[in-house]
Amino acid sequence: MTRSVVLPLAEVQLRFSRSSGPGGQHAQKSETRVEAIFDVEASNALTDAQKRRVVSRAGPVLRAVAQDERSQLRNRELAVERLVEQLRGALRVERRRVPTKPTEASRRRRLEDKQRRSRTKRLRREPDD
Repeated sequence: MTRSVVLPLAEVQLRFSRSSGPGGQHAQKSETRVEAIFDVEASNALTDAQKRRVVSRAGPVLRAVAQDERSQLRNRELAVERLVEQLRGALRVERRRVPTKPTEASRRRRLEDKQRRSRTKRLRREPDD
């Protein structure tokens, strides 16, 4: 999944149910909807720091549902992919922004825009009598 984390499929609980929407006899008989559930706090694949990060960002249990395809196998793959994306997003460490000073050109443009805006507003005023 990431360089330091591998999501073992044994820790992902899969639940199957009937998919909603049209589909005739096939959809009414087969359980193609897949819900993948991952309990973050019970996981052995994550360190304590990673668990804290995921729980604070995404909650203690991650869920992903797939009912896009007619095949249960394909929906299972989609649900696990979505679960992995959620986990990857929750584990992502945002880089700190390094503050920089505005350039001379950007300061000049800002002041020119302010002057142009001021001139436009001045022209819209009613004349003083």
